[in-house]
Amino acid sequence: MDMPSAQQAIACNKDAWDQSASLHKTTATWAALLQSVSNPGFSCLDPTLTGVLQDLGVAGKAVVQLCCNNGRESLSLYALGASAVVGVDQSPAFLQQARELAAVSPHSPEFIESDIHHLPPHLHERFDIALVTIGVLGWMPDVAQFMGHVASTLKPGGSLVMYETHPFLEVFDPRAVNPLLPASSYFQREPFVLNESIVYEGLEEEPGPTSYWFVHTLGDVVSAAIDADLQITHLQEYPHSNREELYDQYEHQPAQLPLCFTLTAIKRRA
Repeated sequence: MDMPSAQQAIACNKDAWDQSASLHKTTATWAALLQSVSNPGFSCLDPTLTGVLQDLGVAGKAVVQLCCNNGRESLSLYALGASAVVGVDQSPAFLQQARELAAVSPHSPEFIESDIHHLPPHLHERFDIALVTIGVLGWMPDVAQFMGHVASTLKPGGSLVMYETHPFLEVFDPRAVNPLLPASSYFQREPFVLNESIVYEGLEEEPGPTSYWFVHTLGDVVSAAIDADLQITHLQEYPHSNREELYDQYEHQPAQLPLCFTLTAIKRRA
């Protein structure tokens, strides 16, 4: 099979996310979100990410969340004292959901439709913190380009905060007969080709548009940050899973795998 160009993969992934958006509004999570975001102290951030952000200090800061999905995490940043929040995503369907949540919330984030590879100039060097959370890196054909665009949003001295699935977990297939047997190479460069709707929360698989999931090693991610003139100040790996319930089976193993990580880095001053 011929692999798509980076531009083709990005376009396919955008379409896949747009077409899956309606499936996420049929879940109990969406109904609960609509009720809970009205609370000024609402937060859906787990203790790991909350702790990293508290240690960094969010109070009074301008924060951008890149690839913000339905904006629930962007809204959560106000509970930590953020003074201004901007969420960026390329999916208009998910941004519509973000605006629905914001309309119920007492807070007023700004949501911008943009592919991260073509960020509008008014976002450049505007933010104290750039946040990247779970399930973003795998949609990016080139992690070095991605990290450069992330860095472009930060003021000199601003910080990147990343909370992601550990790339080593991509070696395993959680649906395999033996899910602990490596099923692919950690160093795989061709993307996984997906032909199913993008859904979480234990929903059954159903056919959907083709999308492409890219594997980047932890070394790739660290090197990309360094090349983007970001000075790494924190890198921590964890044994808990922060992705779909299907991956919970990898927790509490006798020989425990690394399942997720946090990374912070500071944009160098000129």
